[in-house]
Amino acid sequence: MATMLEGRCQTQPRSSPSGRETSLWSSGFGMKLEAVTPFLGKYRPFVGRCCQTCTPKSWESLFHRSITDLGFCNVILVKEENTRVQNLLSGRVPGGTGEGQVPDLVKKEVQRILGHIQAPPRPFLVRLFSWALLRFLNCLFLNVQLHKGQMKMVQKAAQAGLPLVLLSTHKTLLDGILLPFMLLSQGLGVLRVAWDSRACSPALRALLRKLGGLFLPPEANLSLDSSEGLLARAVVQAVIEQLLVSGQPLLIFLEEPPGALGPRLSALGQAWVGFVVQAVQVGIVPDALLVPVAVTYDLVPDAPCDIDHASAPLGLWTGALAVLHSLWSRWGCSHRICSRVHLAQPFSLQEYIVSARSCWGGRQTLEQLLQPIVLGQCTAVPDTEKEQEWTPITGPLLALKEEDQLLVRRLSCHVLSASVGSSAVMSTAIMATLLLFKHQKGVFLSQLLGEFSWLTEEILLRGFDVGFSGQLRSLLQHSLSLLRAHVALLRIRQGDLLVVPQPGPGLTHLAQLSAELLPVFLSEAVGACAVRGLLAGRVPPQGPWELQGILLLSQNELYRQILLLMHLLPQDLLLLKPCQSSYCYCQEVLDRLIQCGLLVAEETPGSRPACDTGRQRLSRKLLWKPSGDFTDSDSDDFEEAEGRYFRLSQQSHCPDFFLFLCRLLSPLLKAFAQAAAFLRQGQLPDTELGYTEQLFQFLQATAQEEGIFECADPKLAISAVWTFRDLGVLQQTPSPAGPRLHLSPTFASQDNQEKLEQFIRQFICS
Repeated sequence: MATMLEGRCQTQPRSSPSGRETSLWSSGFGMKLEAVTPFLGKYRPFVGRCCQTCTPKSWESLFHRSITDLGFCNVILVKEENTRVQNLLSGRVPGGTGEGQVPDLVKKEVQRILGHIQAPPRPFLVRLFSWALLRFLNCLFLNVQLHKGQMKMVQKAAQAGLPLVLLSTHKTLLDGILLPFMLLSQGLGVLRVAWDSRACSPALRALLRKLGGLFLPPEANLSLDSSEGLLARAVVQAVIEQLLVSGQPLLIFLEEPPGALGPRLSALGQAWVGFVVQAVQVGIVPDALLVPVAVTYDLVPDAPCDIDHASAPLGLWTGALAVLHSLWSRWGCSHRICSRVHLAQPFSLQEYIVSARSCWGGRQTLEQLLQPIVLGQCTAVPDTEKEQEWTPITGPLLALKEEDQLLVRRLSCHVLSASVGSSAVMSTAIMATLLLFKHQKGVFLSQLLGEFSWLTEEILLRGFDVGFSGQLRSLLQHSLSLLRAHVALLRIRQGDLLVVPQPGPGLTHLAQLSAELLPVFLSEAVGACAVRGLLAGRVPPQGPWELQGILLLSQNELYRQILLLMHLLPQDLLLLKPCQSSYCYCQEVLDRLIQCGLLVAEETPGSRPACDTGRQRLSRKLLWKPSGDFTDSDSDDFEEAEGRYFRLSQQSHCPDFFLFLCRLLSPLLKAFAQAAAFLRQGQLPDTELGYTEQLFQFLQATAQEEGIFECADPKLAISAVWTFRDLGVLQQTPSPAGPRLHLSPTFASQDNQEKLEQFIRQFICS
């Protein structure tokens, strides 16, 4: 396995203003720390297999056990000739709207729309840009790691004669430049990137078009009865069809641009996916191979502050200045960043379309599912799935049939879940999680070494990969040096270092980094918070662990609490695959709690032992039903759970691990609880943006008073507003100035507001 930090991180530090920091490191890593054993030589899971439920045939193809042993490569360590591709692009564009005479006015309009979508790529410009980009990436990054086995899967898929469509996460604008360069250097040709027009100025869009970029014309979002909208969507569809027929790979971002305050799933990304799905369904191409992609950084590269606002697109000169700033800030500095590119197993779009339709069932809104329970009007959780769509539907998606719209939305959610679930965890995410949730008051470096090793092994044991390797000592030095603006290093007499997180906004930054670790422990975190909610009314919150371990927890009670928390948490956070039912997820959560040792089965008198599997009755209809396909009548199949009970384990490590899991969800849950408390003083009616700003200012003020800075995040504020809107706490009414939010009559009373806050706080472990 290629080490990421050996060599570069262990070179002699150059002379720089950080000399004092270097002296701290030299004194902090004494002889007693040299005995720490590297922990990454044990097991590295090969992640990214496609869904066996939705695409079983694809799961069996394009994969062989031998590729898991191919190791990693650094994609920015290439020779100049690796970027010289002979077969670039023909530059052909659709020449008309059909056979016969076409009016000149229509031809001119088509050519104008085509000019907005794309431009003939310039081979010389692509080579020149790749040459300059290679040098820039080597100045910015220590390395960009890629698993050779994953690359081999994609190369084998490209040889099948079907077009490749890469569906990626979106951490930074640099993703759209890094991924095409990587595929070009690996011999897959020029990748066509679907860019967001809002994120780029006209000059930058002109450059990106010549490099193979695609842009959706604004007319495509016009109403369905608009002739301009119909023509624009037809031209875009023709461009996508020609691109797929020619076999050129296409990159679509499924997440909104970085810094955007909005839903996680990108409306623009879904529009592009809709064009691809339509091309396959009408038979323009027999099939397309979809490749989930994820790019992770141990620290997202510095970007101009203007891109944090959707109204300020990135300009060509602004981007150039940002590049120069990055190079200048890292000149003579060893604090370069690392990146990991993950390519998941390609799967057939045609196979997914056929199998996915069989998993569709009825769903209910959050208001129907949770509001009666929050208000104490009922106790039973409805046996149905939650319908929660925060991503707006754009014109291109509205032009599809309703069932095709649903197909595109669920496909996008499925692929994004696969991309996020297979993303590598970086060292800074581990460090931020330890400092934020275990050691806000400070920790000795010698202790931090052991906990970093423990948490890394826990990640690997859960089937997730990490984006680093090398000596543990170098990893911690690298991580803390990247977080130097948010932590303080204090030398003590014993030769050790005390690492203390900086109070204030630094904790907010650590919380954002630690969110990258949440998918690894999400099931267990949901389970731990659900157990906390179950114990909330039975034992004091600060009661001893031994007292909480006395209580028996029935499996039905656990299922109910898990379902309640699942419905409360946003779909953007859970990213449950559409093929997975709530009851399957409940069982997965319970299994995880048992596997990690937090819950132990309790044998009650007269009940069958939990280990007695020989006499277990399996329902015939459950045996022959596709996985995840549940209906209302399936609740009878869970009647056996009534006699199963569990206790909290009394092992010595369980209290700390239980608290750690609960704290992973605490930023979101505390923000929701504070949003419930804010209902008593918020100024309504107001626009959605205005009320979100009110709530964010309240979160900031509360953070200053109570020190809960991890909740002072504008994304948490807008997530709380949207969740309360879905729950029926806030209602939206039209007005001449746009939709306005007001408090619903049901939650106008302080009593119901307190019930809502109490419902949320039951899941929070202080």
